[in-house]
Amino acid sequence: MPAKKIDFNCDLGESFGTYKLGFDEQLMPYISSANIACGFHAGDPMWMRRTVSLAEQAGVGIGAHPSLPDLMGFGRREMKVTPEEAKNYVIYQIGALMAFTKTKKLQHVKPHGALYNMGVANEAIARAVAEAVREVDEELILVGLAGSVWLEIGRELGLRTASEVFADRALNPDGSLVPRNKPGAVIEDPEEVIAASLRMVTEGRAIAINGKEIPIRADTICLHGDTPGAVELARKLRERMTAAGVEVVPMSQFL
Repeated sequence: MPAKKIDFNCDLGESFGTYKLGFDEQLMPYISSANIACGFHAGDPMWMRRTVSLAEQAGVGIGAHPSLPDLMGFGRREMKVTPEEAKNYVIYQIGALMAFTKTKKLQHVKPHGALYNMGVANEAIARAVAEAVREVDEELILVGLAGSVWLEIGRELGLRTASEVFADRALNPDGSLVPRNKPGAVIEDPEEVIAASLRMVTEGRAIAINGKEIPIRADTICLHGDTPGAVELARKLRERMTAAGVEVVPMSQFL
């Protein structure tokens, strides 16, 4: 059944040293969950603490956003890593972020960039990441691409999972994301983004890039926080969800 509650997640804490990236403070009032960089693709101990504090003050669910060790490439370059390496990278980063929280607990884990894409396409990596999450805290929610085998693996291991959709990304007919280097991969019209998001949440369906209608489950919508207009889009999308009778709350409140 289509959800009547939805989580808005956003990648935050991606500044590094003296370099400020994104609109963390401005976005926090409109989201319900924060994926916080853990130092491998962005972020550092100072920014991790600051971002965790912002999220705690706003009542936003806190999640780790672990990556491959690729600071220079912002975690977007695929690397040849073994499942054991992937597992230990994720454990390390979850533990680091958890230490900065008041409760020493996190709500969820959402891998970043290339590691996320590898988890969607590579079942061995997907299982390694899911095992890492379970090993640190079996109550953590694993966030993964809607319809992917990754979520099946997470559930098989006894984890709660969140089916993620992207507000501004086009879909292939099989439900996978259209690669960013393909025309039309990123939806730039705010009204089109809002319409697509409402359709996924309230009707449980999406329109693929070829016009085909596909069923989809949306537990959480990813809002990109480092693009121009992100704050205004988040505000409008939240307003439209509320008007449609959909409550925006942290994923832990309904999963």
